Amino acid sequence: MFSARFSLISGCLAALAILAGPALAQPKPSSTFLPTTFNGWQIEKQSLKAGSDPAAIDPADFQVLKEYGFADSETAAYIRNGRKMQIKAARFNDASGAYGAFTYYVQPQMRVETIGEAGASNNSRILFYKGNILVDVALEQVTAMSGADLRSLAEALPHPKGNTAVLPTLPRNLPAQSQVANTSRYVVGPEALARLAVPIPAQLVDFTKSPEIVMAKYRTSRGEGTLTIVGYPTPQIARDRIAAMQSATLEGGPFYFKRSGPFVAAVNGNIPADEAQSLLASVNYDADVTWNQPTKMKPDEDRAGFVVALVLLCIIAVLAALIFGFAFGGIRLLIARFFPNKVFNRPESVDFIRLDLK
Repeated sequence: MFSARFSLISGCLAALAILAGPALAQPKPSSTFLPTTFNGWQIEKQSLKAGSDPAAIDPADFQVLKEYGFADSETAAYIRNGRKMQIKAARFNDASGAYGAFTYYVQPQMRVETIGEAGASNNSRILFYKGNILVDVALEQVTAMSGADLRSLAEALPHPKGNTAVLPTLPRNLPAQSQVANTSRYVVGPEALARLAVPIPAQLVDFTKSPEIVMAKYRTSRGEGTLTIVGYPTPQIARDRIAAMQSATLEGGPFYFKRSGPFVAAVNGNIPADEAQSLLASVNYDADVTWNQPTKMKPDEDRAGFVVALVLLCIIAVLAALIFGFAFGGIRLLIARFFPNKVFNRPESVDFIRLDLK
């Protein structure tokens, strides 16, 4: 009996395996973030390539991409009306990484474009980022509709949610006045710092303290200088780091330093001292304080408070019962004394029905 049942179960399992085999053998569709179509442009499916190796998209600067939190990449070709465009897109862990990579690749000679969060173009090459995705487009031919096409592409990209959509706040402290276009840089690691020639070396910045850096060039009436802001987690770390920077011998001087809270700001280059100090004066740390600490314990955690509140509730209930009882009885007695047999205890009123059964 047992052997027959076992043979029956084995046969059923084998049949299910045969039926499920083709379904299990089919690969799951890949989760791509580049759209199949946008504004009339169609993707050439055989051209779509995806990968998680940053060296495949940029062999020279793949270490920099890793610093910015590279997650994966896709490349594809799109066609419309016989024309073609090539797209390389890199996705990062958050929007800060895409923003940092954009500032790393953008060049001063590029023209500022309103595509995605920020964009720049140099003839047929367009660079922009949207959310946590950086896009590099090579156009076969630039037309009057190229800008609209790429804005449509930016809208078709997936929108990040939650913390992945948050941009860094440190770049907001770079003054906009006299800043040279497309020279703002956002750095989070030593590789990008070295390749972008940040005037403060990595050993003085000390990346073990989790800093972030922004840098931009400024053109004044008497020269050009570089403003570098290093943001640290605490003012104490910034105090130690500015002392180390001021005592070091740095190339590209003279240097002018200032600390504002957890920020260390430095100006260097061919710029007079008064203009350097004016530039430093525009860098000020403003703390945004949000009071979210509870002012009292939660009810489920304050057991003593709960017992006290329960006792007080019982006392209040007893006192209320006594007050209303005495009030009702006292009013009845007063009415009976001043208006005897008028309201209460009237002879004609029947308090209860009596049956005289004999």
